[in-house]
Amino acid sequence: MNAKQAPARQRIWDPFVRVFHWSLVGSYVLAWTTAEEWDLLHERLGWFVLALLGLRLAWGLIGTRHARFGDFVRGPGRVKSYLGSLLRGDPEHHAGHNPAAGWMVLALIVTLAATALSGVLITGGGEAWEDLHEGLANLSLVLVAVHVSGVLVSSFLHRENLVKTMLTGDKPGRNVDV
Repeated sequence: MNAKQAPARQRIWDPFVRVFHWSLVGSYVLAWTTAEEWDLLHERLGWFVLALLGLRLAWGLIGTRHARFGDFVRGPGRVKSYLGSLLRGDPEHHAGHNPAAGWMVLALIVTLAATALSGVLITGGGEAWEDLHEGLANLSLVLVAVHVSGVLVSSFLHRENLVKTMLTGDKPGRNVDV
């Protein structure tokens, strides 16, 4: 792989991505905790999640470099290569999302959208939609746990604070894979 010299600090995540991410986190946590007790708030949070995801899909097509899906969604071969680099103890570095994280982003978008949409359909669909909605909500919880675990593992292996990067938008500069 070719490498290029990076500046002392790199702007990775633009304000839209950061506000989207933390708004989604907050909405998800609130929706999860209000599922049984506060139906109206839970429903409104579901609609808000759908709106956020719609905006993120648009930004994934027209947004800044590292926000665009074309920057981080890679084929299965690249994901396998990246995961292999982790197992060898020589992880490939990526300025934005690594190939595995790119697929996690897509899985979360699809699962959260399906969860919210199934919640919308509960009103007219009865128990089958409720069961689907609950199953998708549980799947989303598993994916969130895998995502957070991946962030922690990547932060450790790459010696980067990825949570801080999602707060500030910046990563310390270093040579990056291109």
